[in-house]
Amino acid sequence: MRCRKAHQGHLATMVVMGVLFSGCARQGPPGGSRPKNAVTDTTRAVVPLTPEMLIGSWTLVDVADPGAGKILRLADSDLHLIGSRCGTLGGSWRANDEGVFLADIWSASTAVVEATPGCAKASQETPGWLRSVTAYQFDGAGMPVLLDGRGQAVAQLIPGATPTPEPDKAESVLEPPVVTDEARRALAPAVELPATLVPADQHQPMGRWTPKSGHKAAYLEFTTDGEWHASDGCNDQTGRWVTAAGGTLLATARPTTLAFCADSVPIDQWLTTARRAGLDGNVLVLLTAHGDEVGRLSPTN
Repeated sequence: MRCRKAHQGHLATMVVMGVLFSGCARQGPPGGSRPKNAVTDTTRAVVPLTPEMLIGSWTLVDVADPGAGKILRLADSDLHLIGSRCGTLGGSWRANDEGVFLADIWSASTAVVEATPGCAKASQETPGWLRSVTAYQFDGAGMPVLLDGRGQAVAQLIPGATPTPEPDKAESVLEPPVVTDEARRALAPAVELPATLVPADQHQPMGRWTPKSGHKAAYLEFTTDGEWHASDGCNDQTGRWVTAAGGTLLATARPTTLAFCADSVPIDQWLTTARRAGLDGNVLVLLTAHGDEVGRLSPTN
């Protein structure tokens, strides 16, 4: 079978892994407490939650896991965790102007995976500290702080990090990320749900759903550990998800096979383009940032 080219740019020698993530004791159900819309102190101006300001190469400070990595590089939808015990890990991220943040790691350098015990597994798992992150804020100095579902700081991001060149590290990873038009579109604010829909809270999406039309084998399942699993009818798909107030839904999707079958349903594309989720009776409706409907799914009894 052919493999779909990931939307994210990543290391040329990455090994893409599609294995399910393990659980994390620090990770609660998706969603949780949402941060305030701005951070203030008595001497500085209000710092608005602008997700474009997260794009950059950041030195990680105050991360509980000392082997978690030294640099977090966020560019467009690409994420690289650099300087971990397993070298450079790659994946994707999502954020919005309501302070919601989601990260997903699913690849690593082939050379490191083959040479370092335990790194094959690490290349398939988002580190526990990063799995626990569901939100972000900016401190009084305008520096990003990553937060867990309880609003507790998980890591401070300091700008200006410079990755060290390595033989298996792509040059693109060494370059400072810039805000592109693609990133602006991906991070644009989402319109509110239509009044005809009830915002889906963090518990309502959980469980198994089937598309209203398309291949009879297609399905989508949200699990309590922040994972989603699906099939378009003939290809398994997986990723991570998080919800917040107002029906906010952010999701990542990992690379998958691309076997052809008639009437396949692009569940992964539905989720990665969706920014809101609402209920029309018991039907789950996914909408883009512009409020365009991308998919409808019915609960599976």
